[in-house]
Amino acid sequence: MKKCLIVVDYQQDFVTGSLGFAGAEALDGRIAARIADYRAEGGDVLFTMDTHRTDYLAKQEGRKLPVPHCIEGTSGHALYGAVGKAKKDGDRAFCKGTFGSDELYAFLRENSYGQIEFAGVVSNICVISNVVLAKTAQPETEIVVDAALTASNDKNLHEAALKVMESLQVTVKR
Repeated sequence: MKKCLIVVDYQQDFVTGSLGFAGAEALDGRIAARIADYRAEGGDVLFTMDTHRTDYLAKQEGRKLPVPHCIEGTSGHALYGAVGKAKKDGDRAFCKGTFGSDELYAFLRENSYGQIEFAGVVSNICVISNVVLAKTAQPETEIVVDAALTASNDKNLHEAALKVMESLQVTVKR
């Protein structure tokens, strides 16, 4: 059965922009290499894109995290570096205005995979949210998170998120 790689929110603003953090840039080459591996094996590559509008600060997330980021139409919304170059026109990209993507969940309910792997940022927010949605959409599919392909601005929360995902029967590669 086919495999799928989901790259979560590896966008300019999370790497070098308004919410960028140390260590995020280091993921670029590793994620791009994993994308190439999936393409060589005939697997699917999907992307989620954190997507906000100019009214971001008026929304609940904006009130709790008052740092405008990933505003649609800005350079911060674009995929970062080699990962951005690795995205092909035919790849599915799910724009989402919150942590998890309901469109990704619906897609996964309709498209079965033998394995779904996750990479990207931020591990303790958007990665874990979409992992839970994938596990809900396909409870018998192996969900994999490679710790070397994910990161957070907070190393303790990153480790906690990995442990929570393990408790949810997600395969976490360390």
